[in-house]
Amino acid sequence: MALQGPIPVAFQQVFPAGCYAVGEVEPVRDFDASTSGREVQARDKQTSEPVWQIAVMDADPTVKASQKTVAVKIVSAIRPVPPAAMSGLPFTPVEFDGMTVTPYVNQQGRLAYSIRAREMRTPRPATRHAATSREDAA
Repeated sequence: MALQGPIPVAFQQVFPAGCYAVGEVEPVRDFDASTSGREVQARDKQTSEPVWQIAVMDADPTVKASQKTVAVKIVSAIRPVPPAAMSGLPFTPVEFDGMTVTPYVNQQGRLAYSIRAREMRTPRPATRHAATSREDAA
């Protein structure tokens, strides 16, 4: 099979309605290398860069409440900084670039996905082309 490892995806495929940061950027713990007295940060297997994570809430109203919040792991040499908070919003909208998903079977025996990105940024404004396409479809 030609498809191996993480699967590249576009942000819009994972979060078509967008997403919001609902947590802080934290280092991902390397459970194999860490001990009770010493935490070791996980590193990406291909780049050896540190792995960080942030909890985000999916803005899609059709997503089940139990699946609304997910962790996005970010591979970056330095701690990623979320965009500045927006006035009037309880959460900060974010977008990710260089996204991949890796399917796996969780401890309950269900299919789950690990989401990774190379960069976190402020969402881009919707382009006129995208707005026109939605109006034409209506």
